[in-house]
Amino acid sequence: MKKMKMMLVDDEERFLSTTKKLLEKKGYDVVTALSGAEALEKIRIQNIHVVILDVKMPGMDGIAALKEIKRQFPLIEVIMLTGHATIESAVKGLKSGAIDYLTKPADINEIIEKAELAFEKRQDLEEKIRVAQMRKLMKSPSQIIQET
Repeated sequence: MKKMKMMLVDDEERFLSTTKKLLEKKGYDVVTALSGAEALEKIRIQNIHVVILDVKMPGMDGIAALKEIKRQFPLIEVIMLTGHATIESAVKGLKSGAIDYLTKPADINEIIEKAELAFEKRQDLEEKIRVAQMRKLMKSPSQIIQET
């Protein structure tokens, strides 16, 4: 079974370093980015499964980053994270493709639980894609008979 690789995206360096250390102590492979643009650069060169993405960041905010991640990498699951929780931003994030929403300060176990669920969803999608591709390649018995 594949090991989850997650990315934390937040403009608060202290939050990133602390959360990364806690997750790595629990055995997770974690990449960090200080902005949406940096996250997209890193996603292009690394196989990221789950992104935990802050909503409020200077430059490209979390919603814009989320939309771009889902446009370019639709299988990546994104969990929105904010210290400024509003119903509007939660709804906007979910409508834009986020799988879930967390508020700061988020408990490390809650982050892990939601990331694991997101990773499971991604693995399920990958399996469905593999099965569909195999079905496309395989011929039915009637097709084989017709060809002979």
